Amino acid sequence: MNIITTEELLQKIDAGEELSLIDVRESEEVATGIIPGAKHIPLGQVETSMNQIDKSVPQYIICKAGGRSAMACEILEENGFTVTNVVGGMLDWEGELEF
Repeated sequence: MNIITTEELLQKIDAGEELSLIDVRESEEVATGIIPGAKHIPLGQVETSMNQIDKSVPQYIICKAGGRSAMACEILEENGFTVTNVVGGMLDWEGELEF
């Protein structure tokens, strides 16, 4: 499983890189702020929502601290997706948020 820090992710976003980001936190957590452009798919729905995820592009997966996103990465990797876990998660995120 690939990993990236929140700082490295923010640098990619600030550089204008187009990337696909999935937030696997629960709805109550996302209500406190989500990274602009991120798709919200709670961890418990990842397996049933794979048809909503573009397999042709790398996916960056984030949660609150990195544990649930690592589980989501394992599920997606087993199903042929290219994924990167955002270690530190939203607890470490210092970039912009949408509400």
